Amino acid sequence: MSEGVNDLELRNPAVPCTILLVRSLGVFAMAELATTRLSSKGQVVIPEDVRQKLGLKAGDLFVVVGEGDVVILKTLSPPSMKEFDGLVSKARSQARRAGIKPKDVAAAIKKVRARQ
Repeated sequence: MSEGVNDLELRNPAVPCTILLVRSLGVFAMAELATTRLSSKGQVVIPEDVRQKLGLKAGDLFVVVGEGDVVILKTLSPPSMKEFDGLVSKARSQARRAGIKPKDVAAAIKKVRARQ
């Protein structure tokens, strides 16, 4: 736990505090806490400043993970064309190493489609 942020502050939304976020590249960044409320319809409003900072807009998709008293929302976004090309290239090279030929893939697709 970060120095100066204790368990009471994290559990009590009435106490403003700052939390430490760890990013995937190992870079640490500070974020202000915001509170929101669950509606009777099960909806949660993401505060406007958070939406703006993350570039969120109506219709964005999220993966929702719940464990214990923690809920995590992770945005879903398609890969860029550069990322997609990299994924395709990696898949092709793994298929080559495994000895899979294009005709094997075509035969597998045909077999699956025949079952439907």
